[in-house]
Formats: sequence, C-alpha cells, structure tokens
Amino acid sequence: MEFVLLIALPVLGALTLAFLGARREAPEINAAFSLGTFIAACGLTTRVISEGELLIGREQFFIDPFNVFLVTLTAFVGWTTSLFSRPYMRIEREHGRVSPGQLRLFHSMYQLFNATMLIALTTNNLGLLWVAMEAATLSTVLLVTLYRTPASLEAGWKYFILCGVGIAQALFGTILLYFAAEKVLGSEGVSALLWTHLNGVKDQLEPAVLGLAFVFLLVGYGTKVGLAPLHNWLPDAHAEGPTPISAVLSGLLLNVAIYAVVRCKVLVEGALDSTLPSRMLMGFGLFSVVLAAFLLWRQRDIKRLFAYSSIEHMGIITFAFGMGGAVANFAALLHMTVHSLTKSAIFFAVGHAAQKAGTQVMDDIRGLITISPTVGWGLMIGSLAILGVPPFGVFASEFLILTTAMRQEPWATPILLISLGIAFAAIFGRLQPMVFGETTARRLPHQPAMLPVFAHLALVLMLGLFIPPYLADWYRAAARLIGGD
Repeated sequence: MEFVLLIALPVLGALTLAFLGARREAPEINAAFSLGTFIAACGLTTRVISEGELLIGREQFFIDPFNVFLVTLTAFVGWTTSLFSRPYMRIEREHGRVSPGQLRLFHSMYQLFNATMLIALTTNNLGLLWVAMEAATLSTVLLVTLYRTPASLEAGWKYFILCGVGIAQALFGTILLYFAAEKVLGSEGVSALLWTHLNGVKDQLEPAVLGLAFVFLLVGYGTKVGLAPLHNWLPDAHAEGPTPISAVLSGLLLNVAIYAVVRCKVLVEGALDSTLPSRMLMGFGLFSVVLAAFLLWRQRDIKRLFAYSSIEHMGIITFAFGMGGAVANFAALLHMTVHSLTKSAIFFAVGHAAQKAGTQVMDDIRGLITISPTVGWGLMIGSLAILGVPPFGVFASEFLILTTAMRQEPWATPILLISLGIAFAAIFGRLQPMVFGETTARRLPHQPAMLPVFAHLALVLMLGLFIPPYLADWYRAAARLIGGD
C-alpha cells in the first residue's frame, strides 16, 4: 500500500495540477501532494526496516536499504522544495516572469518529475530504469525552459541534446546487458533485465560483453550525473531554470543518476572479477573534482557557481564509490545525503537573494545581511556547510573519504586536498561580499520562505555531530549491498 501511494500520489498530483496549476491555491495543492508522497516514503521505509527487502509488482519493483534511503531523501527534499516554491513562484508571477499557463506547467511537471525519480529509484527492471530516466529528462526540459527567454531556451536545448545523447548510450549499454543475460536467463524473456535476477548470476555473465556495456552505461548515466567532461549541460540548466528546479536538479536528480551507475557497477564488477569499473569511477570522479574546482573561479552567476559546486561534489561521491569497501561506501552515502540537503538549502537562499536584487550576477548582489538577515545568514551558513567546515555533515563525509583515500589510494589524496582548497577559496571569496558587503538596497518587501533552509541545515549539522544509530545501521546495510566488506 505504501509503495502504491508513493508512485500514485505524484502521478495524480501531475494530472490534478495540469488542470488546477494556475489557481491561487495551486502551490498549496502541490505542497500537499508532496507531503503525502513523503509520508508514503516514511511508511515504506518503516516496512523495509521491519521486513527487509521487498519485491513488488511481479518483481518489477525492488526495495532494499540502498534505494529506500534515497527514496526517503528524494521525497523529503521534494516536499521542502514545494514549500519554498510557494512564495517564490507567486513573486515570479507578480513580477510578470511567468504566466498562468506557465505556472500550471511548472506545478504539473514538478509532480511528474518527482514521480519519474521515484520510479527510477524503485524499479527492479533496468529497462524501466532507462525509461524513467528519459522521462525525467523530458519533464525537466520543460521546467528549465519555463521562462521562455533566449538563454533558457538555449539551456533547455543543450540539456535535451546532451542528455539525450547520453541516455542513448545508456540504452545501448542496457541492450548489451540484456544480450549477456539472455544466454544465462534466456527462458525468462524480459525478466532477464531484472536486477535481482542478474545479481544472482552475475558471475556467469560474459565478462567481455559486460565490460563494454559498463562503458556505455557509465557514459550515459554519467552525463546525467554531470561528470566531467560530460557536464556541459548542468551549469546552464541550473542557471536558467526556476530556482526550485535548480534545487531538485542538484539535490535529487544527480543522486538518482549516480544510483543507476552504482547498481550497474555491482553487476559488472561481479562479472569481471576485476577493478576496471572502480578505476573508471575514480578517474571520472577525480577529473570532475579538479575541473570544477578551477572553473569555480571563472563564474559570475551565483547559480552557475553552485552548479559547478555540484559537479565537484558528484565527483567526490563517484570517487568514493569507485574506491569501494565499507567505509568508502558509507561515506559516499552520507555525502549524498548531506549534499542534497545543503545544496537545496543554498539554492533556496540564492533564489530569494536573486529575486530581491533582480539579477543572478554576484557583483550586483551585496549586503544580504542588511537586506534580509535570514537570507544572508542562510546563504553564508549553507556555503560554509557545503565547503566542508566542521562540524557540518559534509566535513564528516569528506573526512571519511579522504582518510580512506590515504589508506587505499594515496596518490589521489593530494589531488583531492588541493582541489577542495581551491574550491573553498573560490566560493568563500565570492560569498563574503555578497553577504557582508555595503548596500543601498532596502529590506525585502516580502517574507522569504526560510524554514526549509534552516531545517535542512539543522539536519546537516546534526549529521556532522551525531548520526542516530538506526540511520548509521541503514548506511552500513546499504554499503554492504553495494560491495562493502
């Protein structure tokens, strides 16, 4: 029942808001559907904790500690983002940036986007996973181009083309995976694409075919992760779309894509009995961290700045999953959690700041601490958290990743440390005058929605100081499932 509600509520929300999305009460309807989805996710989590892994719908859906934790995180951030979008989108309408029709599109596609992410996370069928990822791309293209400006249309077109090419590579990788599985599970037909079946016979699958399949799967889904050099769509999509969409793109969609990569890595590494998939993940991850750290210095747009920060952190997570083992996987899962919470909180604060200033150019945003103390402090605390300043959770996860790298991959440790230092200097140097600089602007004329910001940051602070035992056990179980010792 919980699973049915988890998928049905956002789909029903998309259909409802396709008709009611332009009404004055539409933001509240959007938030209500998102809250219902979060409650269903909590119920599903409770069931998995008590009963263990679940196979649902003739084995087409599979829930275990790895994906149920991401389901809960996705539903929670989806709900808090819907709360933030209530005043944000109303102000956009008052300023004439969106029409009633565009508001209806926003609310409907927001719910559909949540539905596609939840289907991708819970499906046991790797073919359905590909379909859900493609549907997520199509729904977010419409959201990125919501403002219909030349820049947003260009960003949406780039997003569609690059991710479309990437997802085509993932389709070819999925076909190769089926080709290898059919020889072992031939009598099962399309069930040969079920992850649980493949995982049970992974040591019998043809290594050469699976090795080639993983290259295509990594390139395909890695494009959605934003791994360099496949990242070009990400800064434009974040900068030109509405801020609530920037928050869920950075905080949620990237997690879903890396989840798909890790699921495929488990199969391929078991079949190859080699470290090639791990080495590929470490290579892409490390390159993403280094490239993003240097490109941060060139940014003038506040949303592009934090988009490149997302590329950096996805690189860190990918590198950690590449190292593998119990500690590295635990740290990667923790980093996925704290990055999602922190980065979405930052985009919430950035959205209010940009609305007041009427621009996203950092040089034109000054003195946020005077204009709106809550926005100023939210942005500064969020930035310190994402930069890994103790005692926030990002520090804890990065510390675990770095210490594991010192033991397992010592050659990579100085590269990571230098890149993190460069990124820290770039972001902190930009943010300080924005928050504490002199300004002649007046205070914000509206009350910003800062509760989601500080709720997220409070959770990130808690995870840096203390991880509840049940949550730590959850991470450990998920780490073991994806190859932890």
